[in-house]
This record gives sequence, structure tokens and C-alpha cells, in this order.
Amino acid sequence: MADLQDELHTTTEVGALDELPDPFAETVEAAQSYTPVSDPDTEPLERAHAILAAHPVADGYSGLPWALRHLSWFDLELGESAVDTDVPRLREGHVGALFWSLHLPESIGGDRAVGATLEQLDLVKTVVGAHPEGLRLAHTAGEMADVRHCGRAAVLLGPAGAAALGDSLGILRSLRALGLRALTLSGASWASEAGLTRFGEEVLREMNRLGVLADLSGASADTVRRALAVSKAPLLCTRSAARALRPHPANLPDDLLTELGAAKGLCMVPLTAEQTGPNVRDVADHLDHVRAVAGPECVGLSGTYDAGTAHPQDLADASCYPHLVAELLRRDWSESDIALLTWGNVQRVLRSADFTARAARERREPSTAKISDLDG
Repeated sequence: MADLQDELHTTTEVGALDELPDPFAETVEAAQSYTPVSDPDTEPLERAHAILAAHPVADGYSGLPWALRHLSWFDLELGESAVDTDVPRLREGHVGALFWSLHLPESIGGDRAVGATLEQLDLVKTVVGAHPEGLRLAHTAGEMADVRHCGRAAVLLGPAGAAALGDSLGILRSLRALGLRALTLSGASWASEAGLTRFGEEVLREMNRLGVLADLSGASADTVRRALAVSKAPLLCTRSAARALRPHPANLPDDLLTELGAAKGLCMVPLTAEQTGPNVRDVADHLDHVRAVAGPECVGLSGTYDAGTAHPQDLADASCYPHLVAELLRRDWSESDIALLTWGNVQRVLRSADFTARAARERREPSTAKISDLDG
């Protein structure tokens, strides 16, 4: 059984991390020294396009892989009317990066989930390889920026569902080697309404060691709180808005938003009618609320396109982000806060996760813990 070093050597662990540069501080400093890229006297939509040209959207969740499985033929570079996302619309919406979900229907579980997730990974790589003029795979913040500078949209792998691990840390390491960047901590016996079990905590520590981001959208409050206590890397909520404005179970109450902000995590507000409301003003209300409660460094965007959900008016597909940014400009959002919202905060979280992983690998061997050892 693995030596649970995070429990046994807390002082050494914290000291190792303290030696690393702080990406959160770098993000705040960048926001404070931000130079405007648009003329405040121009129309909001025109200003929105100018800002997004310099600071494109890093979209936290796209359901495109599963949607494409049901199409016999498609061409994302020319345009594909059967889905919400294609290269022309990504360019029109100034989307510079997006996480492609590896989530599976709830009916697929157990060993089937492991195989189906591998098939999803293979599909993503095949689709990206077939559209080289518009899409490129990226695994780090630096690669994400490089892809954007080449005029392509960066595709990051994840989040995957917890069932994809098959309760095996070896499978987690294999998925990371294939490029996985995010895993959702819900829907498994070790991450339930009762919170994280001992094995669940070990999964999270191994994710920290590997640089796999933990996604807490849909997780129970106890799981969120325990994950915030255990994780040394920032945590994501890839599809969570404000429960104070709309009582959806995946939305976060203010106390958890406050804790997430204090832990330098990232709440990515989804553009769905069910979670945020029927029009662009409702989405902006949620962004206002999350920014006020968690802080401008802890709010992001999640299109949730091609995930089988209805979208607010004026936000029907991936081309519509300028309309949302124009609404934020009408509400006197500063350009620096918009730059953090669209691009900067995702960059900071990815860099921080990689810094944390580098320190963790120096002090911790790959865990061989089994669920039967820790949870009985």
C-alpha cells in the first residue's frame, strides 16, 4: 500500500511548494498592469471584438466529442450545421482554447466506462488531427498560448468522469500519459454525497502529483469542502453558476464560492438556460455575482455547447461570446477583469497545477494504493 506522504509529512510538503513562484500573484500583477486594447468611446460590441482578439476565450467545457460520435460525416473546418461548434464559429467567437469533455452517458459504467473513455480520447485525437488548420492539441498553458498565436484553437482533454478510472490509480496515470487534464470528482463510490473517502483523497493527491485538475461541478458540498482541504493545486468547477440566483443542484452556494475563491480555484459559469437563465443578461448576472463573491481572479466561462442543453438567447453557439462580453462592458466591467475571465484565469490555474505537480513528484512516488486497502 502506498505511503500517504501528504498526511505524514505536511511541513515538508508545504515548504516545497513555498519555493515555487505563485501563478496567482502573477495573474493579479498582470491585471493591475493591464493596458487597454480598445477605445472606451466605441460601441460595446466593437470593443468586445477588440478585447477578445487580444484575450480570447478559454472555454471550460465542450460536449463536442460525444456529439460527433453520432455523425457519419462532418467537416469542422468548413462548418458543420449539425453541431454548435466548428472552426468558423470558434473564430467568429474568438475562442482560443476549449476543454473537450470525455464525459459519458450515465448508462455507461464499470469496465465499460474505462473502454468508452479511451475511445473518446482516440476520437478527439483523430478529429483534431483531421482539422490541422483550425485545431491543435495542447496540454499546458504554454502550448495553449502557442496554438493561439498560430491562429488555431487549442483543444485540451477533459474533464473525464470519475468512472473512467475504474477505481485504479494506474489507469489515472495512463489517462494522464494520454493527455488528460481534468477529472470530475463525482459519480464514484469514493466521491459521493458523504464526501471523499480515504481512497478518494488518495486519488486527489495522485491527481496533484500528475497535474490533473479536479473538477467539482456536480459534486456534493462535503466532497467540495474535503477536496479544498486536501488539494494543493487549484480546483475547477467547469459548469457551475450561482445558486443564490438560480437553485440548480450544480450551481454553488455563496459559502462554497467564497471558499473556492479563497483557495484560488476557478468557477466557470455555463452558458445554459437551465443553470443561468434564458438570456444573455441572466448569464451576466451570474458572472457579476461570482466575481463579487469569489473574486475576479476566480471566474471563467464554460460554453457547454454540444452537451444537449438549451442556451440563452443571443448565446446559441460558440460564435456568440462577443455578445456576452459586450453586455459585461455595458455593466462597467474593466478590460483587465474581462481578460482574466476569458483567458488569464485558465492560464493561471494550468500553470499552478503544473508547478504543484513538479514539486509533488520530487517528494512522492506513484501511489500503489487500492480502494480495498483504504476503504475496505
